[in-house]
Amino acid sequence: MSETILRARGLSRHFGGLAALCDVSVACEMGRVHAVIGPNGAGKSTLINVLSGDLPASAGHVEFQGRSISGLSSEQISQLGIARSYQKTNLFPSFTVFENCRLAAQSRLPSSMHFFRSAAAQADVNARARDALSQAGLAARGDAVASELSHGEQRQVEIAMALATRPRVLLLDEPLAGMGREESMRIVSLLRELSRDHAILLVEHDMDAVFAIAHTLTVMVNGRVLASGTPEQIRSSRAAQEAYLGVANA
Repeated sequence: MSETILRARGLSRHFGGLAALCDVSVACEMGRVHAVIGPNGAGKSTLINVLSGDLPASAGHVEFQGRSISGLSSEQISQLGIARSYQKTNLFPSFTVFENCRLAAQSRLPSSMHFFRSAAAQADVNARARDALSQAGLAARGDAVASELSHGEQRQVEIAMALATRPRVLLLDEPLAGMGREESMRIVSLLRELSRDHAILLVEHDMDAVFAIAHTLTVMVNGRVLASGTPEQIRSSRAAQEAYLGVANA
């Protein structure tokens, strides 16, 4: 049995009279990819925002390693070992790939706010950044300026920045968005490799990629969980087909 490291129970999130999430429960296990799929407006990104602490839940709670983390800030949750990416690329475009990763690694040190200490002199920070780049398949691209990379490589840098924080859980919001087939295949291969040592919760619209790497799928519609199970169970679910898969694969 895999270790359940992150669990949400009965999450709800309201924006005025709109219920973006309604009684949503999911679990992430070490060594496995849990994909959350559904049409636009289903509440998928809101779920990641609540799990990461970017948004507070209106109801329900989240546990990490058996401990409640509900009410913690996004910084506190990140420090515990939960990293996330965003739908839109979120880099320092004029910095090199290595510098972007070094900033992410530096955020984990007690001295991270000592601005008058040279970050380049911190061997542990540099080692974390280089290790993250290696894990993300970017070891040879450290000196490249982020703005000059392809879209796919920029998404890889974002994953490398998340890895530089030494997380156990990765929350990835549409990491394949806007990619061609070759770039998508590269990221799928990377995520498959990373899943060996992490729990990954993935929000994605590329169904070929989802079914290639996910161990568990949760289908959301209108802020609710419609179905959850193995890829085979979701493929054969009439409700999932009618709500999303049939349209996505048409």
